[in-house]
Amino acid sequence: MPEHIGIVACSAEGAALCYRTICVEGAELLGPHAHPEVSMHTHSLSTYMKRIYRDDWQGVAELMLDSANKLARIGARFLICPDNTIHQALPHIERLPLPWLHIADAVAARAIERGFHRLGLLGTRWLVEGDVYPQKLKSYGLDHLCPNAAEREEINRIIMEELVYGIFKPEAVACHQRVIRRMKDEGCDAVILGCTEIPLIMNDSNSPLPTLDSTRLLARAALRRSVQGVAAP
Repeated sequence: MPEHIGIVACSAEGAALCYRTICVEGAELLGPHAHPEVSMHTHSLSTYMKRIYRDDWQGVAELMLDSANKLARIGARFLICPDNTIHQALPHIERLPLPWLHIADAVAARAIERGFHRLGLLGTRWLVEGDVYPQKLKSYGLDHLCPNAAEREEINRIIMEELVYGIFKPEAVACHQRVIRRMKDEGCDAVILGCTEIPLIMNDSNSPLPTLDSTRLLARAALRRSVQGVAAP
C-alpha cells in the first residue's frame, strides 16, 4: 500500500494546490482515480501570521509541530509542508514525530535534473530574506538571485493581500514578469516560484524564464516517496 501522506498546511490556496496535485497525479502511478491516503491539518493563517509579523519563529515552529503530532496520531507516515516561508521555523523544532520532505530539496533536485545553474528566487519577503533556500541551493552547488528591496515589498503585498485570498490580477502577473525578466538579464536560467501561491498566476507559458513550481514539485516528491515499492497498475 502507498504510504499515508501528512500535509502540515498554512495558507489555503497553496495547500489546496498541493493536495489536488497529489490526488490528480496519483492516478498516473496507481491507476484510475487512485491516490495515496492524504491527511491535512492547518491552524488558522492568522495564527501563523501573528507570530511571523513579530518574528516569533519559535512560535511558528510550535504550530507546525502541533500539526505534525496530530497527523502522526492519525496514521501519516511522513510529512510535507506546502508553504515555503514557514520552513524557516524548522530549525526550531528539536524533534519531529515523522520524516519530513523539505520543499527546497524537491526544488533543487529538479533544478539539477534540468541542468540549471543560477536560479531567481521569488516568494514572501520573509522567504527571500531568510535561510530556507540559500543553504539548500548552496549544498547542491546552485547559485541564486533574489528580488531587490522594492520588488520584495510589492511581491509580498501581492501574495499577502491578493493571492492567499484567491485574487488574481493582470497587474500581479505583469509585476512578476518584470522581476523575472530582470533576473534573466542578470544571468538566471530559471526561476523558483518559492511561494506556493505564485504558481496560481505564473507558469512556463507566461514567465520569461523556465519555472520551478515548488508546490507541485513537493507534491510529486511526496507521491514518489509514498508509492516506493508499490507495483505499477
